[in-house]
Amino acid sequence: MKTVVIGHKNPDMDAICSAMAYAEFKSATGLADVVAARCGNTNERIDYGLRRFGFEPPLFLRDVFPRVEDVMERDVVCAHVNSPVYEAMARIGESKFRGLPVVDDSRRCVGLVSGFKLGEYLFPPLERIASTRVVEASLRDIRSAIHGQLIAGEDENILRPHQLVVAAMQTDSFAKRLTSFDLGKTVLLVGDRHNIQMMSIEAGVRALVITNYSTLGEDVLAAARAKGVTVIGSTYDTATTVLLARAAISAEKLLYSEFASVPPDMPLREARQEAALSSQFAFPVLAEDGTLVGILSKSDFLKPVPRQLILVDHNELAQAVKGANETRILEILDHHRIGVAPTSEPITFINRPVGSTCTIVATCYEQQGMPIPKAIAGLMMCGLISDTLNLTSPTTTEVDRSILARLSKIVGVQPTDLANEIFSVGSPLLTLSPKEAIEADCKEYNERGHRFSVSQIEELSFSHLADQKEALSEALEKCRAANDYLFSVLLITDINTQNSILLLRGTDALVHLVDFPEDGAFSWKLDGIVSRKKQLLPYLLGLLARVS
Repeated sequence: MKTVVIGHKNPDMDAICSAMAYAEFKSATGLADVVAARCGNTNERIDYGLRRFGFEPPLFLRDVFPRVEDVMERDVVCAHVNSPVYEAMARIGESKFRGLPVVDDSRRCVGLVSGFKLGEYLFPPLERIASTRVVEASLRDIRSAIHGQLIAGEDENILRPHQLVVAAMQTDSFAKRLTSFDLGKTVLLVGDRHNIQMMSIEAGVRALVITNYSTLGEDVLAAARAKGVTVIGSTYDTATTVLLARAAISAEKLLYSEFASVPPDMPLREARQEAALSSQFAFPVLAEDGTLVGILSKSDFLKPVPRQLILVDHNELAQAVKGANETRILEILDHHRIGVAPTSEPITFINRPVGSTCTIVATCYEQQGMPIPKAIAGLMMCGLISDTLNLTSPTTTEVDRSILARLSKIVGVQPTDLANEIFSVGSPLLTLSPKEAIEADCKEYNERGHRFSVSQIEELSFSHLADQKEALSEALEKCRAANDYLFSVLLITDINTQNSILLLRGTDALVHLVDFPEDGAFSWKLDGIVSRKKQLLPYLLGLLARVS
């Protein structure tokens, strides 16, 4: 079972660093196969913080929807297109299915062979009973199917139709019947009847199968060699030998070439819909080149998906990686308002009103009495400094101050020095397009039946804002319209002055309710406001209540 520790969409420094630090913590406390991940792009500041302490960005996951590859059978029992049917029948017994996929030399799936079709071939309806005499196979396949021994002649491996004939008559009667056969295609099955053996060889049958074989007269062998007749010995009785010989036909002759398959990355819910409408016994799972990589049966849909999530820095599904609602959530660590992501069972849910999720992760280490590795401590310093604006945000608590001091001692770096390094890298207004600036740290909310988004970027000053404000406002309106939000907000924060500029696009009724000092079209000054979750979000919820 893989456990994925992951932050919210459009992750900020705290979401990335807390996911990586908590994954390390869970691994150290004994949880197997834990991986940190992200469901959005990093930015220059995040990349700098990671590089500063020797890390690469965590695994990127576009979504965590359960997929076919999560539950498919990987160890596939299959038949080769040229293998005799008897091998396919034996292999069906090894599998849990009513049939098998059939593959070529490159392991590309060319069709399916079913137990039903095999049974129909071996035991056809009465009106087609004469077809049981003909088997399209090589002499080698027939010998292999009956587990026979080559006594004389050529072990020919050419695929062609052969007619099975059992010599069960008196000699005179059989001699008359022998003339009606296409001797070049005839495989005669006979016991220790010397006269029938010699008569058939002299007539020029293609092959002679001696049932209940033990020995053969030298005159018979000499005659067979002289006439070029292949002689095969079977240890089985005649009835059993005939049945086995019928199963020498190649799987290619009995396969269904029109079949439904699924790719390994297909969402499981889509595969379930396809399977519900099909009577096919199983579905080959094929790579893009047609190579067989697995097989999916309807019972596989009942398997638990071998992946679970730990959500950090958020607890609302609107902010979570796509597919989180279809994946088991094991734990949640957060410091925001409680949304909350519904779960099918009780879980560990740690929600503390502190300034950073990294603060919560650090306290987990301390509560377990575990030393924090230096590099991990550096990561948590980055997340804590970024989310609390180096302890100046109104979300900052004494717990944050205490944790940051202890992390600083482990790392040997002063928080102010690290903060200056982080915030001097990658101004969003200079390095990102207006659309990218809005999406870099954007959270979606669903309140009172309305959806809206709140984005935030931090700058060292507003010196670059004037040139970008109109473009940012237009990009914000496009974001609102594209997602059918009631309104969309961008908070641009000056971390030095602890002031912000608010850009808001939405309905006229809501825009007219904003009562901060105006700073141009769709723009307002928010002095002393820097926190999205503690200061801005409650204000926006108040506006929404008044509009509703």
